[in-house]
Amino acid sequence: MSTSRPLLVALALGLALITAACGSSAPAAGSPVVADAPAASAAASAPATSTADSSSAPAPTVVATAPTADAALDCSAPAAPTIAQTEGPYYMPGAPESANLAADSMPGTRLTLTGYVVDTSCAPVANAKVETWQADATGAYDNAGFSLRGWVTTDAAGRFTIGTVVPGEYPGRTEHIHVKVTPPGGATLTTQVYFPGSTANGEDGIYDPSLDLVVTQDGDALVGTYTFVLGS
Repeated sequence: MSTSRPLLVALALGLALITAACGSSAPAAGSPVVADAPAASAAASAPATSTADSSSAPAPTVVATAPTADAALDCSAPAAPTIAQTEGPYYMPGAPESANLAADSMPGTRLTLTGYVVDTSCAPVANAKVETWQADATGAYDNAGFSLRGWVTTDAAGRFTIGTVVPGEYPGRTEHIHVKVTPPGGATLTTQVYFPGSTANGEDGIYDPSLDLVVTQDGDALVGTYTFVLGS
């Protein structure tokens, strides 16, 4: 009895050691920790920070990811007339007829301002004069000449297109473009258009969201679309 008991104890101890060695879930030194894998997967699936976030330039718009090649007519009859807004202190009569207001060397994000002029029944207004004036990318107006000032007329479909740059903010005002729309033989609508998502919109007492452009990306440039509705 005294001889067999130590043998049984030794066998039991050996079995315990073998079980511990084979069934342990602890990783060997230097092996990957399985519990870290979900965290690594979550990090990999998280969206990367856009390089645009680190730019010092303001982000003036909410930009759709899909480019647009043409302005879309946005009108449902009977349409409410586009609201009028102040002309402001920087209007200068006598601006030239021009569909491209920004010189090639002018700094700033290129913008194609386009859209339609219609009446409240959504019928196109042809030969309407669409005149714009605005600040440059730094928020400064040209008050000595006609840089970023000019006008075009609508075609038979009521469409207009103007090449310019995204305007900058200046104290008290968000990014905006002044517009005068004059139909043949009719009264002039004086208003402004804005960029949705601009951080200064909420601090601008003139801003009205009904005048937001529809903004899309076109390569390195932007396209801003608006339908002006003229009342009777």
